[in-house]
Amino acid sequence: MTVAEKTAVRTALTLHPDDNVGVALEDLRAGTSPGPGYPHVINDIPRGHKFALRPVPAGAAVVKYGAPIGASLSAIRPGEHVHSHNLLSALSGEVDYSVPLEAPLRGKRPIEDSHFMGYRRFNGRVGIRNEIWIVATVGCVNKIAERIARMAGNQVRGRVDGVHAVTHPFGCSQLGDDLAHTRAILAGLAQNPNAGGVLLVGLGCESNQYRDLLEAMPDTDPLRVRAFACQDMGDELDAGITAVSDIASHMADMDRREACPVSDLVIGLKCGGSDAFSGLTANPLLGRITDRLTALGGSAILTEVPEMFGAEHLLMQRAANPGVQSRIGQMMNRFKRYFLDHGEVVHANPSPGNIEGGITTLEEKSLGAVQKAGTASVTDVLAYGGRVRTTGVTLLEAPGNDAVSTTAMAAAGANLVLFTTGRGTPLGTAVPTLKLSTQSDLAERKPHWIDFDAGPVASGESLDAAADRLWQLILDTASGRRARNELYDEREIALWKGGVTL
Repeated sequence: MTVAEKTAVRTALTLHPDDNVGVALEDLRAGTSPGPGYPHVINDIPRGHKFALRPVPAGAAVVKYGAPIGASLSAIRPGEHVHSHNLLSALSGEVDYSVPLEAPLRGKRPIEDSHFMGYRRFNGRVGIRNEIWIVATVGCVNKIAERIARMAGNQVRGRVDGVHAVTHPFGCSQLGDDLAHTRAILAGLAQNPNAGGVLLVGLGCESNQYRDLLEAMPDTDPLRVRAFACQDMGDELDAGITAVSDIASHMADMDRREACPVSDLVIGLKCGGSDAFSGLTANPLLGRITDRLTALGGSAILTEVPEMFGAEHLLMQRAANPGVQSRIGQMMNRFKRYFLDHGEVVHANPSPGNIEGGITTLEEKSLGAVQKAGTASVTDVLAYGGRVRTTGVTLLEAPGNDAVSTTAMAAAGANLVLFTTGRGTPLGTAVPTLKLSTQSDLAERKPHWIDFDAGPVASGESLDAAADRLWQLILDTASGRRARNELYDEREIALWKGGVTL
């Protein structure tokens, strides 16, 4: 049964024929039945939480989405609440993966190809914004970068879509891979096609020298890039404002929106503040979008590797070839080793908010999360700081942290991030970040956070109908409509810090 088959009588849902738990679509009172074919519930079951459909012996697998989400800690009776008190993750450490390759199902293709109005760059990539980004090479100059962005933005208003500072606390006292990661992410952001121009602002004595950063940015137009160290300038504010004005003049003369096929879009897929409805409404809705986009030759990025644990087999069996499949397994084990080397269990996720919302184990969270990638082929695997190089679905190595993972996708080349949330969050990154609510009450309570309400899917709207609505919003946003994070200036970046600080 699908969400769309819910009736006024039925207040629960079974997601897969093999499941031994159902999901409450409304708060259920003890002693009541959710509908025909369901047992009377023994406990009060909060909305979004699970209850047993049939007896589950102690130690047996609890199955949701047609896959195990953990093992029962004790015998569970039909109708009994299934949650943290009687369900435990079965995840442990590294795995010797052996997953058969399957031909990926092709998602529904729109009858006609779709276009949006974007900015074609010198290298053939397309931006959906024509902004100037002031990138701080080191945290010491963050405020200077922000002042330049504010002052220069006032002077060039109307010539570009905006001037924004890209700030962070790193860039100095870093060594080895840690410094390389910082440089790779900043270089990736500077090469994002939404940035029509870039100014690098350094201090002068930091580890992350702007000259090294320039060398890491080969995919930029020299006419649109400026850089300096504040220690070398008489007045760094004047120098910055002059540089931005020069870049803006070039952009105003050269850049115009033009019709571009959706194959030019690169979309990041994200979930944060998830609840049990994430895997029922918004995440499978993004799966429909991913299938449409990739069928038309576009690119989608899936990251948050710890939130693939327990569902990685679904991605591995859709790998484009054995080499990609092997790299997925290596990425999974490398990230698990990262946890273990720090003395942490690999199933430390979900968060307190996830648990309150009805998600019990990491397997359950992951099985809901990977639905964002639809059914299309997984064509590539990127290390942290890597940039998209194929169409189809790319897996990107990064943690689940909202700010870190959205930044990594923007640095990888995402024009736009689609971000599903059940609990709600205002966060946005350097690119437009469309927030999708998993339930309608969140969209009603937080209209300044939420761009799209996926809640009607739980009330009977088909995923295809919802995808049509969302597809149009994506095209409109790509053509210039501002996302909520842009309207309210929610544009944070965060870097994954893993090494020694001097």
